Amino acid sequence: MSRTKSQLAFARAKTLMPGGVNSPARAFGAVGGDPIFIDRAQGAYLYDLDGNRYIDYIGSWGPMILGHGHPKVVEAVTRALHRGTSYGAPTEAESELAELVIEAVPSIEKVRLVNSGTEATMSAIRLARGYTGRDVIVKFAGNYHGHVDSLLVAAGSSAATLGAPNSPGVTCGTARDTLVLRYNDAAGLHAAFERHGQEIAGVILEPVVGNMGVVKPSEEFLSAARTLTRQYGALLIFDEVMTGFRVAYGGAQSLLGVTPDLTTLGKIIGGGLPVGAYGGPAAIMDHVLPAGKVFQAGTLSGNPLAVAAGIATLKVLRDENPYPRLHALAARLVGGLEQAARDADVACSVGWCESMLTLFFSSQPVTDWDTASRCDTKRYARYFWGLVERGVYMPCSQFEALFVSAAHTEADIDATIEAARQALAETAAA
Repeated sequence: MSRTKSQLAFARAKTLMPGGVNSPARAFGAVGGDPIFIDRAQGAYLYDLDGNRYIDYIGSWGPMILGHGHPKVVEAVTRALHRGTSYGAPTEAESELAELVIEAVPSIEKVRLVNSGTEATMSAIRLARGYTGRDVIVKFAGNYHGHVDSLLVAAGSSAATLGAPNSPGVTCGTARDTLVLRYNDAAGLHAAFERHGQEIAGVILEPVVGNMGVVKPSEEFLSAARTLTRQYGALLIFDEVMTGFRVAYGGAQSLLGVTPDLTTLGKIIGGGLPVGAYGGPAAIMDHVLPAGKVFQAGTLSGNPLAVAAGIATLKVLRDENPYPRLHALAARLVGGLEQAARDADVACSVGWCESMLTLFFSSQPVTDWDTASRCDTKRYARYFWGLVERGVYMPCSQFEALFVSAAHTEADIDATIEAARQALAETAAA
């Protein structure tokens, strides 16, 4: 499979952008080789500059739950485009999208639109600190919440030690206000609150993790997070940028039966265009300016094109309910990948929640970053390129989720399983 045009495009891009990309995950650093440059997409497929077609399981890292170029989304964006691309003023469409979110997500009474998931988590954390009058935020290793300074933090020397920066440009002062714990470790969370409870403004977590691969929470862990935050007067923040409207119309919280104080959203609520949001009870959200004193603003927030795409996407999800079919397709893929790994005698386990999943090159279930980090990433890289050569586009990192869309067919799933069978056999022989 020739990718000469992609290679030339990457050489050009490296002279113009840091590393040749506008987001580090696109650089293929975790799998080696040059990134594939995309020319167009339609339905379940990507087409690169050289004309190669790939079955797409990235879906723009989650938002394309309906597939690329869904006619109702395209029509909505086209209508909005002809009315103007940006106003910097309120529109009724913003209220319509807000109503759809509020009706769907159990914990949200009021919502504020922003431009990205990073903005949503950054704003939710500022609100938690402003609302509680406290400084410390608890996060969990392996959970990614965007490139917010206070969340780009490595774990300290013990479960109850405040963090240190893990990126140049993040100050030690900022990092000291973040406490990094182990995901699914209820005992560690209890210990942290016993030591720092009166300082903790909030706990932020992915209710189903997608950013170290797909990892589900234990009931004990979620219960501890909800109980302890209430007991100590801190806020529980669910980062549903990835899971919101993905694992269920009401997000992961509707599946798990746990109601957070604040929820962050993104990806699907923009239908593929840049949108984020954060929301919660009116009593908390009314602390945001101009209703309250916690500052947050954005010139392009509520952009009419992005809002139109989001409204159209959520209406299709609400009215057509593709979730049972998405579950069935994902289950077919999970079963096929597991069998292919067994046939190749390759140690693998699958993390799975509805239409998002990860094939971990690990002989043990992945429950936290410690177990995820022991995966065979070199074997994953060989597997990734084996799939690319067979026309399947998977995450370019072991520690990411793949996404099934409503545009995928059973034939796509079966073709993927066969490609995986061959690629896994190659990794076993290497």
